[in-house]
Amino acid sequence: MTDIRVPTLGESVTEATVATWFKKAGDAVAVDEMLCELETDKVTVEVPATAAGVLAEIVAKEGDTVGVDALLATIDEKAGAARPAKAEKPAAKAEEATPGKAAPEGAESAPANESSIEIAVPALGESVTEATVSTWFKQVGDAVVQDEMLCELETDKVSVEVPSPASGTLEEIFAADGATVEAGGKLGRIRGGAGGSAAPQKARPVAAEKAAEPATARADVEDAPSAKKLMAEKGIEPGQLAGTGRDGRIMKEDVLRAMAAPAPSVSSEPAAPAIPRAPVPAEDAAREERVKMTRLRQTIARRLKEAQNTAAMLTTYNEVDMTGVMGLRNEYKDLFEKKHGVKLGFMSFFTKACCHALKEVPEVNAEIDGTEVVYKNFVHMGIAVGTPTGLVVPVVRDADQMSFAAIEKKINELGIRARDGKLSMADMQGGTFTISNGGVYGSLMSSPILNPPQSGILGMHKIQERPMVVKGQIVARPMMYLALSYDHRIVDGKGAVTFLVRVKEALEDPRRLLMDL
Repeated sequence: MTDIRVPTLGESVTEATVATWFKKAGDAVAVDEMLCELETDKVTVEVPATAAGVLAEIVAKEGDTVGVDALLATIDEKAGAARPAKAEKPAAKAEEATPGKAAPEGAESAPANESSIEIAVPALGESVTEATVSTWFKQVGDAVVQDEMLCELETDKVSVEVPSPASGTLEEIFAADGATVEAGGKLGRIRGGAGGSAAPQKARPVAAEKAAEPATARADVEDAPSAKKLMAEKGIEPGQLAGTGRDGRIMKEDVLRAMAAPAPSVSSEPAAPAIPRAPVPAEDAAREERVKMTRLRQTIARRLKEAQNTAAMLTTYNEVDMTGVMGLRNEYKDLFEKKHGVKLGFMSFFTKACCHALKEVPEVNAEIDGTEVVYKNFVHMGIAVGTPTGLVVPVVRDADQMSFAAIEKKINELGIRARDGKLSMADMQGGTFTISNGGVYGSLMSSPILNPPQSGILGMHKIQERPMVVKGQIVARPMMYLALSYDHRIVDGKGAVTFLVRVKEALEDPRRLLMDL
């Protein structure tokens, strides 16, 4: 007998609820086949079979609360030897049995179990449960080698490349370009070894069939027990929610998300048809091109609009004379690069200046949680970076504890990974304050939008020489406009202006940063 136990659920998470069993006692199971789905306060976790055989007993029923390493079920491996597992999708048999004669049930599944390896969706990051298949680099029938990139997935924040788990032939694609897949789901199958048999040519119909399943079978989908209980308590109808679980199953987090944002669900839906697109002349329509928004672009649009709808956002401005910073940088940049192996830029000065100001005005580094204000005794600095696919905000963690060289190295590393699409979810989580540098694109003045749930964001702009009065004389000075957007619910005008003045003072006289003044 093989025990199936609750896996590690994540930092500080000690228990979960059994949401759904995909198998019942007596069913045959294969290695890595999904047995059940667990639901925690933050994420949904799928539990795979660790051995092939027959599901002998289910110990924890749907709706039960279980701790880490608790026993969920047992698998009888010996029973499985005399009883091969059935294919998950019987409907696919008719499509794959193309030689003209009906194949027995066991004959259809045996070859796949003997030498085939399934391509699984990799871990997508904390709280990310699904992704969109962006591009397949290989086609059915193509030879692949181990670790060769097969396809690219796109989540709300990053792109994830999926390597081949083994060498062989791409036998089948389960999820075509544009399909939505869940973490731990199956993307395709590889026939192991160079001499793999010819791949079936039914990949796209199978993918199309899978894509259509949630729409046609939604009435038969059993929602998570915790979600049903919460919907009953709050008087929410299942038809009002879009499920993110397997086959469109409504999970507890879907209900909580709907409860947390009731206003958009009521007001945004009627508003959408209220502003229809204006009629387009036929001759113009023929020259237009429609391109579906990427998941990243949709998420950027949604989050920015949410920030405007939920925060009492206000922007205050100031300007800074960059003479001191530019002089110090020019004097030490060669020595700095020689010693630390990285160029001395402006971002380390701005990061240090902001960390200095945040200590004096901590509410700019705080966030609102319900009716409470959460003050952060640390600074995780978000640095907005423009990439070919959209804006991302990687985070320099504990920036207030880092040196100029460490900040420059970390920003340089994150910038390269952002442009190459190599950022992980961990790289973009936990920021407490953000700096956005529109000056690199030539922006002279702008009002940045908050990055929720943060309460402040500093906008940097283009350095431009302007005539300034210094000690009664008009002189040309390299000036930069600064803009601080803040949440007026938590930050008062006095605090916002004080913060910006402290940043200005630190940049105009960088020695203040060394003296902590």
